[in-house]
Amino acid sequence: MNESMKEQLLTKSPINLMFQLSIPAVIGMLVIGLYPLMDGIFAGQIIGEKAMAACSVSMPLTLANNGIAVLIGIGSASILSRALGKGDYKKVDKIMGNLIFWVLLFSIIIMITGILLSEKFLLLLGTTKEIRSLGVRYLRIIFLGSIFVNFTQSANMVMRGEGLMKKAMMIMGLGAALNIILDPIFMIAMGDNAIEGAAIATILSQFIQGIVTLNYFVRKSKIVKIHKIKPEKEIYGEMFSVGVSAMFMQILFMVQQTILYKQAFKYGGEPSGILMSATMRLYGFSFIPIWGMSQGLQPIIGTNFGARKIDRVRETMKIFCIGGTVLAALFWIPAELFSEKILLLFKISPEIIAKGITNFRLFYSIFMLYGIMIMIITYFQSIGDGKKAGLIVMFRQLILFIPAMILLPMFFGSTAVWWAEPVVDFIVIISGILILIKDLKKQSYKMI
Repeated sequence: MNESMKEQLLTKSPINLMFQLSIPAVIGMLVIGLYPLMDGIFAGQIIGEKAMAACSVSMPLTLANNGIAVLIGIGSASILSRALGKGDYKKVDKIMGNLIFWVLLFSIIIMITGILLSEKFLLLLGTTKEIRSLGVRYLRIIFLGSIFVNFTQSANMVMRGEGLMKKAMMIMGLGAALNIILDPIFMIAMGDNAIEGAAIATILSQFIQGIVTLNYFVRKSKIVKIHKIKPEKEIYGEMFSVGVSAMFMQILFMVQQTILYKQAFKYGGEPSGILMSATMRLYGFSFIPIWGMSQGLQPIIGTNFGARKIDRVRETMKIFCIGGTVLAALFWIPAELFSEKILLLFKISPEIIAKGITNFRLFYSIFMLYGIMIMIITYFQSIGDGKKAGLIVMFRQLILFIPAMILLPMFFGSTAVWWAEPVVDFIVIISGILILIKDLKKQSYKMI
């Protein structure tokens, strides 16, 4: 973040900053979301609905990598934006070396564990034999790319923390474009091993992204440089504290998806599992631009909070919550109005769609409100209050969601698998708004 960008974050109107920072971030995150979405669509169109289901049910396990990336990346970006707001450039110099050390360590652990446990995980979901076999073949290759994807995504978050949204978007766009091009080529070329082709296309794209990202920090970045690759005690304690809530969001999202798939297969058999696979592909893609907007929010909140401009923090939160709601509506409306056409993209049989379209719409019923929830969590991460962000996440996933998903279908049958989550999330969103209002009042009192 150069002085010009810092000055803009501290003085420019929040609504202008939202468009300036969030549009490239949203586009960049949409591009990231094309990885799993296009894998699912191409797998369905080229191989069949069971291959699409195999790619989709494999996704919860790969969220372990996402968890590591956001733990390190969001924690580091939060430290960076606040350090730049205070002018602490000694701390800035330690961020990337610390980031790379933890990426290497955690990625190796995740890679080995993922390869060894992929079959047991898919058994846990209650998948049928053919879907499970395809999923194992896919996962064992995907996990070989753990280091590349974790470094690229975490370092990309640091770029956004520096305010370089367009640069971050371009790098992620490169990987997504490569993946979209290579997916059908590798699937068709590898014939009976088409599922492996999908995985190879993905990790090859991630490898190229990683090289381009490394080149930026080694040769081009003027502020954030790679110095000694080692754990920095001054950095990693705060990084873990802030990033842990984001990691929990990913890990608990993994738990959430695991339970959803398991309950779908348990209460509705293979047709319900296939429908849930397509639903979760689209659902995950719909969330990603909202997270992109939140990446635009992070440097504004972090820098102004570091400079103790609480009135700007409050105004920014109001504008981003409205913007997040509008952005979520752009995905909620088509999901409700064009459900059948969307599901046909994954080449799901008309019989499965006819029986499950109401369930699909129930699942998406309150999606328009999710922008508010994401902005609230990002606010607490940005001000360094990882504990409060983590509590909101745990309240949603552990206290409400897991019991609801286990108990409600026992009493209300298979449809409860589809409406339990919207009910839980509505409660969480209302609670989050109240917590945010209370915290903003507390921060104002501190300034008096």
